[in-house]
Amino acid sequence: MTGASLIGVLALQGGFRDHLDRLDAIGARTRPVRSPADLADLDGIVIPGGESTTICRLLDAFELREPLTAALATGLPAFGSCAGMIVLADRVLDGRADQRPLAAIPLSVRRNAFGRQSDSFECELEVQGLGGGPFPAAFIRAPAIESIGHGVQVVAQVDGRPVAARTEHVLVTAFHPELTPDDRIHRLFLEMVAEHDRP
Repeated sequence: MTGASLIGVLALQGGFRDHLDRLDAIGARTRPVRSPADLADLDGIVIPGGESTTICRLLDAFELREPLTAALATGLPAFGSCAGMIVLADRVLDGRADQRPLAAIPLSVRRNAFGRQSDSFECELEVQGLGGGPFPAAFIRAPAIESIGHGVQVVAQVDGRPVAARTEHVLVTAFHPELTPDDRIHRLFLEMVAEHDRP
């Protein structure tokens, strides 16, 4: 890979600006993704937090579902936070009947697993493979992972409930690393992107 990675951030709804700002700050090149043309030449993509059913509907409205699904199926690295984790999962246990996730990582998720907005919380979270001590994780109407498929590694838990997982190409968190001053999760994703691009 020559130069900084080009990371797209799905910019249809939710907290995409915080991800763009964080990635810019740590040296990545970034691009908001709003159309199929925006997927060209990306080294990785971020699916932000927001409202997962709305994001799924907008993927269809903006004709992004098919090209994004194809890119993910051929190994485009992806990172999803909160709603982004739901969108990247292959099964949503309590989603709407018409909610179709992208099935980029074989796991089942439950929306709002930790309660409503008023039940939001922060905690110091041990994340496997992340050096530097616990990560300050912000949970806002957070989902949780209910089951995982082949090749998925759970890397963080809260009270025994999985809240972060990864495969070789996909990283998902139930929390919002973009809302804290700690940039290690985003740096981990850039490392995954670099590993994918390395011959």
